[in-house]
Amino acid sequence: MRGELAEPVVLEMLSDAEVMLRVASGDDSAFDYLVDKYRRPMISFMYRMTHNQAVAEELAQEVILRVYRSRQGYAASAKFTTWLYRIATNLAVNHARDTKHERPENTVNIDEPDADTGMTVDVADSGLNAEQIILRRERLAAIRRQVEALPERQRMAVLMHKYQNMDYKEIAAVLKLSESATKSLLFRAYETLRETLRQFI
Repeated sequence: MRGELAEPVVLEMLSDAEVMLRVASGDDSAFDYLVDKYRRPMISFMYRMTHNQAVAEELAQEVILRVYRSRQGYAASAKFTTWLYRIATNLAVNHARDTKHERPENTVNIDEPDADTGMTVDVADSGLNAEQIILRRERLAAIRRQVEALPERQRMAVLMHKYQNMDYKEIAAVLKLSESATKSLLFRAYETLRETLRQFI
């Protein structure tokens, strides 16, 4: 029992790449550790891509499955998160293409709990009056629409940068671009958003 309690502490001291190498060598507790660590961020990322909680959970599960299936061939040449988000973005892009004609127009409910915090949009700002709450909802809905309208690569880059707190280098590795191309991609995306959202800024 003491050994079991000590295990997560040992894993926390390792880099994710080192933990993944343990998974590759057959350590299932190392895989459980990575699932616990990345399941929610994966669901959150997929939710922002699909705006459908059930689909987000399904795609996140598929990412986890693919990580496990690919464990033998894993090489720690890149950061674990780079490899993970490359799998996730490929899945998200494929899903978007496969369901392009199926998507209903208004699948997003702004009152749905945020995948990261579990809180609805208004909970954190309970001091706002009704008018301010409506304005905030309109602003968030407008931001969401404009992010969705961005070209695919720009949208991916913004989601990783803004919502997953990934830096230029990590995003570049996931999208297989140079760092300067990634900065340029994000610059164009944010310029477009600034222009289209001018009335809300």
